[in-house]
Amino acid sequence: MAKKKIQITETILRDAHQSLIATRMPLSDMLPILPQLDEIGFYSLECWGGATFDSCIRFLNEDPWERLRVIRQNCPKTRLQMLFRGQNMLGYRHYADDVLEYFVQRSVANGIDVIRIFDALNDIKNLQTAINATKAAKKENPNVEAQVAMSYTTGPIFTTDYYVNYAKQIEAAGADSICIKDMAALLTPYYTEELVTAIKKAVKIPVQLHTHYTSGLASMCLLKAIEAGCDRIDTAMSPLANGTSHAPTESMVAALQGTDYDTGLDLVKLSEIREYFMSLREKYIKSGLLDPKMLATDAKALIYQVPGGMLSNLLKQLKDAGKADKLTEVLEEVPKVRKDAGYPPLVTPTSQIVGTQAVFNVLFGEYKNCSGQFKDLVAGKYGTTPVPVDPAFRKRIIGDETPVTCRPADLLEPELEKLRAEIPEWIEQPEDVLTYAQFPQVAPKFFKARRDARIGLNPDADVAAHIHPV
Repeated sequence: MAKKKIQITETILRDAHQSLIATRMPLSDMLPILPQLDEIGFYSLECWGGATFDSCIRFLNEDPWERLRVIRQNCPKTRLQMLFRGQNMLGYRHYADDVLEYFVQRSVANGIDVIRIFDALNDIKNLQTAINATKAAKKENPNVEAQVAMSYTTGPIFTTDYYVNYAKQIEAAGADSICIKDMAALLTPYYTEELVTAIKKAVKIPVQLHTHYTSGLASMCLLKAIEAGCDRIDTAMSPLANGTSHAPTESMVAALQGTDYDTGLDLVKLSEIREYFMSLREKYIKSGLLDPKMLATDAKALIYQVPGGMLSNLLKQLKDAGKADKLTEVLEEVPKVRKDAGYPPLVTPTSQIVGTQAVFNVLFGEYKNCSGQFKDLVAGKYGTTPVPVDPAFRKRIIGDETPVTCRPADLLEPELEKLRAEIPEWIEQPEDVLTYAQFPQVAPKFFKARRDARIGLNPDADVAAHIHPV
């Protein structure tokens, strides 16, 4: 066998703490260890995108753009990576192309090298603009990589052929690499081997595997993927690994050491970094931020074929309604709703949409009460579902409303200048309009706190009454 050095994306600065402590690691906890992380030789450091943007301005009172700039300054040698939800960017709706293109341009300008782009419906139409914008950014930074992630899920139509065909679409759309994104930890080792083998035969671009440890199978899946030809894997430094996070970096490096897949990473240097993150882990547990239960293995996702986060969300909805005893009925209802809605993958936001509708069906009767988001999903406003929605069912849900059959963003007018015009008093840097575009309710509060801090205004000041406590 020819030697093949396996490359590692380290997730400790983004998905590891997003999975375990709700994305609450502040920049101040990252800063002391950034130079050492930069010396390891990771393929990339995932540090931005996903929920980090929301968490920064909503909970941590941090400017996400400044966070990115600081990490870039302290990690000049290593590629920086972000997670990007295609036409949804990092927000919760579709955005016009001019906003998306400007976001990608500013992300790269501030330090991002690898943009991992995915769509909740695996609808390639929702990814093309993001791919094109990322490729265009290569003019400014030749290291920029457009990686497209396929949302892995299970169900009657999600066969190996389905994923192979999608991989071919991704390559044809211009992606530089493909990621198999198993957010819900539904992959099993031997199927991982089959899937990676088939995809590697079908495409020429590199393939990466992202999976979580929720069901306890992640390390085995990564190993079988590597043996099947996978080029890169996602891992997390061990103090914030396992549970709903990822396989431990040090363990995977050790497992591959001395083999044809040796990563070339230094376990001694990694162990030094581990000590730093162990101190953070202890701090997070002591403060209550990290619940030790999150580090446990839970195979329920494999039994019910729904993500762990979706399962806990369903239970909370039922408890709030005083109907916790209905959980089994709801879990049995989920696949029915999913089938009716065109078999969307159960990932954000479709997992919440399908789950909530299943709860409504059990509590109020079949489709007697439909959420607005469920109606939008059936109407095609999120994109094309993997299986066409039955016309009779669609009419039952949305009546005579005309369904969307084109790319949803094609119905949007350019909106970047309009957004700028809404917040002239808050713009201190070019990127502020993008922060506002994605979080229009939260961003102004963050901008006000930032301005008050800059001019030394006490947060308890009553500006209207001209009262300024000292």
